[in-house]
Amino acid sequence: MKKVIFSVLAATVLLTGCGAAKTETASPAASGAPAAKSDKKIILITPEKIGVNPFFTQMDEGVKKASKEFGVTVKTVESADASAIEQNLRAAVADNYDLIITSSFTAEDALKKVATENPKKSFAIIDTVVDLPNVRSVVFREHEAAYLLGAAAGLSTKKNIVGMVAAVDIPLIKKYTVGFQEGLKATNPNAKFIVNYVGSFTDPAKAKELALTQFSQGADFIAGASAVGDLGVFEAAKEKGFYTSGQDIDRTLTDPQHIVLSQLKGTDAVAYQTVKDFVNGTFKFGAVDYGLKEDGVGLTFVTRETTSALSPFVGQDVITKVKAIRDDIVSGKVKVENPVK
Repeated sequence: MKKVIFSVLAATVLLTGCGAAKTETASPAASGAPAAKSDKKIILITPEKIGVNPFFTQMDEGVKKASKEFGVTVKTVESADASAIEQNLRAAVADNYDLIITSSFTAEDALKKVATENPKKSFAIIDTVVDLPNVRSVVFREHEAAYLLGAAAGLSTKKNIVGMVAAVDIPLIKKYTVGFQEGLKATNPNAKFIVNYVGSFTDPAKAKELALTQFSQGADFIAGASAVGDLGVFEAAKEKGFYTSGQDIDRTLTDPQHIVLSQLKGTDAVAYQTVKDFVNGTFKFGAVDYGLKEDGVGLTFVTRETTSALSPFVGQDVITKVKAIRDDIVSGKVKVENPVK
């Protein structure tokens, strides 16, 4: 979900690609002793300033963790705006970094240009696909986590009306809206689903307005999927007393009374794994995706514990049922199709 605070949807929301690159399933990070010290230089170039969007903050934390663990030199460069991304990529090439990592759909065009011009240089991009032979693309199966969130909403709602305030009506966001709706139908086929689009990733005022409209239509649970806009949804929930959910990171920590769940996206884990693979010599180009099985996406209380108290609106019985659904998705018993393929 972009400039998110999140994501909140990522607050980039993430915009994963539907490119033609061949996709392989990522393996969970192996435990054991750290790899040998490395003299390689790796740089992370974010498409915007770090701080507002936890999506990129987590990514920075992931590469720093890898730096400490593997003794590799890592640097993070923040792009002031979209126009600076290409400039930063070219500077990284000139400085002879061994691996250049960037993220999100806003960096796609710049990366395609720079990577094409430097075919012997190694690149990686997180949260979208750039189909080039010298680029590793890391994407997520957000629809699997959205399915769990929708399933939980369907089991929790007392009015059989739930909503979602989404960022923009583009293919990537369907992984959130469609995944959520499918999970909702699976657990509560009688529930009504309301979805509205902000038209931006950075408009909390508009998101709040839409959330208030959905509340007036009877929704008692309204999921945030509008990146920075989710802040407006959270504000509306606190004012009116309905329940909501966050994106990418554990948003329940900020207001567990109203933000009762969070759809999770492990950008820190995949950034760490990308550096680890490069240092250890297991780095491969092409697309690799992370879902529930790889713990790349998830849901608070279901796939990851939290220090927040579980809301009575949700309740332990719902969590137990959604955990069983999570197990069925991982085993393949339940198939959650990618709506953007």
